[in-house]
Amino acid sequence: MAIVINLDVMLAKRKMQSKELVEILGITPANLSILKTGKAKAIRFATLEAICEALDCQPGDILEYKSDI
Repeated sequence: MAIVINLDVMLAKRKMQSKELVEILGITPANLSILKTGKAKAIRFATLEAICEALDCQPGDILEYKSDI
């Protein structure tokens, strides 16, 4: 997978638990887990925007491109 999701890194930097983020975003813990583990095939811009607002960060702080080569 070329896109890496650094959501756990941002949660640690903001000293926030997954449970807190789930409550803020209004998503299920299972959906957050899918994002954190990189198993998500897509993410809605509205969800990305809400995550960035909750963690006071930019999309590039969460999403990273790494070449498979």
